[in-house]
Amino acid sequence: TGGIAAFKCLDLIRRLRERGALVRCVLTPAGARFVTPLSLSALSEDKIYSDLFSLTDEHEMGHIELSRDADLLVVAPATANMLAKMANGIADDLASTVLLATDKDVLVAPAMNVRMWEHSATQANVATLGARGIRFAGPTDGPMACGEFGDGRMIEQPEIIAAIEAALGIGSRLVGRRALVTSGPTMEEIDPVRYIANRSSGKQGHAIASAFVRMGA
Repeated sequence: TGGIAAFKCLDLIRRLRERGALVRCVLTPAGARFVTPLSLSALSEDKIYSDLFSLTDEHEMGHIELSRDADLLVVAPATANMLAKMANGIADDLASTVLLATDKDVLVAPAMNVRMWEHSATQANVATLGARGIRFAGPTDGPMACGEFGDGRMIEQPEIIAAIEAALGIGSRLVGRRALVTSGPTMEEIDPVRYIANRSSGKQGHAIASAFVRMGA
């Protein structure tokens, strides 16, 4: 869709193809302002779909078949506008029509200005989509192209790939196994009052726990 983070999808497609994934791209008119169909086609090694009313595309791969041909639909970047369309069942272009017509799992990677992400309308749409089973990957906080800082930044490509693999059940060698991971600072008592501790953030433990989840534990 039409967000500045669209350029990150070029590398995302390349990394997915390296892993053996077949990638088919649907490009919105706004998305084409940021990345070109030629770039997407070269990286995905497939044609690009963008016109809902294309007689050729609808004949070769109609939007209904396009919506059901994939194992997983990934919306990256997912703008506030596309989230609103998905939440309200609006299908006014090929991408939103495919998302409305699909019976497959959908994963979205939101990307927008922090104020747009925090707006009550967007949060209501996110809650609605979550209740429908739509998977969310991100967003995260960080500096934005507009110069502001906060939540709304699209997560990086490796994190999106991890979310895709989790949604597809790839790397499920630990299915049925249970793992317990401790995380955060440790404290060793000196006496009933004092202790020695470290300043651990717990992020390493969280990463290990996430890896267990991705492997099916």
